[in-house]
Amino acid sequence: MTSPRTGLLLDFGGVLTTPLLPAVLAFERREGLAEMAAARALFGDAETVRRTQDLERGTLTQAEWNAGAAPLLGVPAENLMGRLFADLRPEPSVIAAAAAARRAGVKVGVLSNSVGADPFDLYAGYDLDRSYDAVVISERHGLRKPEPEIFRLALSMLELPAEACVFVDDTPEYVAAAEELGFAAVVAKDPAETVARLESLLGVPLAQAA
Repeated sequence: MTSPRTGLLLDFGGVLTTPLLPAVLAFERREGLAEMAAARALFGDAETVRRTQDLERGTLTQAEWNAGAAPLLGVPAENLMGRLFADLRPEPSVIAAAAAARRAGVKVGVLSNSVGADPFDLYAGYDLDRSYDAVVISERHGLRKPEPEIFRLALSMLELPAEACVFVDDTPEYVAAAEELGFAAVVAKDPAETVARLESLLGVPLAQAA
């Protein structure tokens, strides 16, 4: 029988928050765009994907990203990222489960690819530095998921090996990268399912707290 893991590393958007896609769809409705128009424009163009990766690494500012993405969508650039994710909300069940795990002695960290912080700060109001044992935001380190170095950085901050940790993300590519390093990994689809998987992997009751 595999021993319970003693560390937990969580993605932010789509794990500690509500899912990203409904927020993007709501943005499209508000802006008068066709459904999935934003996804096609932002993720279907190689240059735009490169710019987003630069944003995540901190070599492109959010304002610069806004200015480059707005013409593709045919919308104003002002606070585009903030408008895009305006409907994201905290995911209380996963946040509560993370807090319960931490109370039980599990080291809990956050590993997030950044979307910049100015003018829109995705992390505002979540008090990450007080609520978690390690917080790794990609732009602060010039790295991004799925690069192994950013996972190793988070592990060093938790002072744990990958084999002792669970990683949760809503992007399968990043989950696969974590598994290659030795994490037990969970693709976040449904919060209740995520919490149940964490209970099993951590050996800690979490659902009641959630």
